[in-house]
Amino acid sequence: MELDEKKYLYLLFILPIVVLVFLINLYWKRRKQREFGDLEMVKKLSPESSVFKPVLKLVLLLLALVGIIFGLVNPKIGTKMETVKREGIDIVFAMDVSKSMLAEDVAPNRLDKSKQIVSQIINQLGSDRIGIVAYAGSAFPVLPITTDYSVAKMFLQSMNTEMVSSQGTSLDEAIKLSSTYFDDKSKTSKLLILISDGEDHSEGAESAAEEANKLGMKIITIGIGTEKGGTIPLKRNGIVESFQRDNNNQVVITKLNEAGLIAIAKATKGGYINGNNTKEVLEYIKNTLDKIQKTEFEATEMADFQSQFQWFLAFAFVLLFLDIFLLERKTSWVNKLNLFNENK
Repeated sequence: MELDEKKYLYLLFILPIVVLVFLINLYWKRRKQREFGDLEMVKKLSPESSVFKPVLKLVLLLLALVGIIFGLVNPKIGTKMETVKREGIDIVFAMDVSKSMLAEDVAPNRLDKSKQIVSQIINQLGSDRIGIVAYAGSAFPVLPITTDYSVAKMFLQSMNTEMVSSQGTSLDEAIKLSSTYFDDKSKTSKLLILISDGEDHSEGAESAAEEANKLGMKIITIGIGTEKGGTIPLKRNGIVESFQRDNNNQVVITKLNEAGLIAIAKATKGGYINGNNTKEVLEYIKNTLDKIQKTEFEATEMADFQSQFQWFLAFAFVLLFLDIFLLERKTSWVNKLNLFNENK
């Protein structure tokens, strides 16, 4: 169940206010009765007055208010899971989250730039399935293949350089893990979009790409960074305290290595593009996707989310209708039972 308008839940604070007003009114009536005369004598003057009915009317009013409030909130219920036919391709985004991606030679930094690019690529997708892999010295599965783009964006924004403990950049591990996302038996086109600054600290990236090509994968590489390079700032609470240094205590200058990324793309007859211009990247990806054959596949989705507000409003109006005809005098058959020992 999901709530369509959660803001109206604040109206539930009206309920204790109504109860407080009722108690104040009850107290005021009792005080006026005492001023008029002895309470026992006053009761004899109005023998049909019920002690229970005002409380019952209050309960009906409170339940009616709850019904109206939940009607405004409009709960929705997904009635069933259904399998739908969609047409597209399987895409895995492999995101470099090594320390070098914190370099600010592209604004705001390489990692945030990568997130922006992937997010906008997702925005222009249609019915494709997507997955996300993070890698540094090793690769880490972030999100399995899914058609839920909103969840994918949520996981994407949570990615950071601390999520993979082993540092460095291992492109071959990223390619190997990404290949496990695809179903070998499926005829769906398989695309890996690998985003990195290209500083590969491992060996065998091209070999891994060649193996991926045998599985029918195409790889597009996106280079993030500049050839001039930049330092890696170490920040605390958003303030730069120092810069990353090597074993010789020299400040590290990390540079974009396009050659390695181009070689990986060529191994799968894919393509490479520099990621510093987001508009050019989006156009390139769009043109590439248009040329890839789309395949029909089945996706399980929650369907038929239906509004339930009408039931709550109907419940509230029935109670209000009953409240109109519910008088504060005693009911004859209940009076005979003498449940509250009112008859003496």
